Amino acid sequence: MTATNAGTGSVPVLGADLKRTARTTGLLYLGLALTGVLGSLMVRGQLFAADDPQATLANLVEHESLARLGILLEMAIVLTQALTAMWFFRLFRSVDAFAAGSVAVFGMVNAVAILGSAALLATALDVAQDASLAAAGDAAATVQLLYVVSGHLWGVGAMFFGLWLIPMGWLVVRSRWLPPLLGRVLVVGGVGYLVSAFVTYLFPDADLVTGLLTVPATIGEFWIVGYLVILGIRAPQAVDGPAGRPDAT
Repeated sequence: MTATNAGTGSVPVLGADLKRTARTTGLLYLGLALTGVLGSLMVRGQLFAADDPQATLANLVEHESLARLGILLEMAIVLTQALTAMWFFRLFRSVDAFAAGSVAVFGMVNAVAILGSAALLATALDVAQDASLAAAGDAAATVQLLYVVSGHLWGVGAMFFGLWLIPMGWLVVRSRWLPPLLGRVLVVGGVGYLVSAFVTYLFPDADLVTGLLTVPATIGEFWIVGYLVILGIRAPQAVDGPAGRPDAT
């Protein structure tokens, strides 16, 4: 049931509904994290041999079920990414519709990038099973190329994964529904993730630097997921607009 502090000009407060939305958002974000880790570490790492196209092809042929699991996990990442983006908008739209919409849009763009990666993995499996589909009749080279392009979709998509953390962190600070320090960590993490995407391609051997740049984002993500799932949000508070005027959102 919606209640509004009309006398103070504050944003709508949804009470228990808002807390449920917060926990649902946290659970969806947790699903995104789990499917991402499983798809990257448990599946892709076992199938793709970076310096050996023949080994990649052999892995797909010999471990078809694992390859199909990898495709399904990437599809699950797309689903949870899209739903998480939508639920963050639902959670924060009363705080600032533009910032909440930015989280949703950036999250959706990242989901589209991963959707393309999933399609490439599915194509690679088709080529492994039917060599007639291979470019120039070279199944191993074709499969390897598809996996490389898939990896680069993740690489360039990191821009938008960084971008969505920035307005998310700003909304955390502005709403005062979660610890302000968490919001600042998310903003710093988003900037770091965004910079790391450029550093990856500008300095391909700077793995240590790119890893360090993503540390704040990892901390912020674990923190916000845990907070939303376990605590939901703090007791909703009024959010004033610019220069002390009521927010019109």
